[in-house]
Amino acid sequence: MRVRVHAGTDEEVVGVIVDDFGDSAGYSVDIGDNHIADPARRWAVLLDSGSLTFVNSDVLTPE
Repeated sequence: MRVRVHAGTDEEVVGVIVDDFGDSAGYSVDIGDNHIADPARRWAVLLDSGSLTFVNSDVLTPE
């Protein structure tokens, strides 16, 4: 599905959703006192520029 990311802002870009991480999104990775990764985003979007971005649903709008 084609989407706009950050629609209506100076950061607006367009692209295609290429993956939905569903239930695995939203969990950070910590081992003991070591922070490994921030919480994953829900969607992977391949932008028309060729870049890949990872975002949550609240910044997506269908194109």
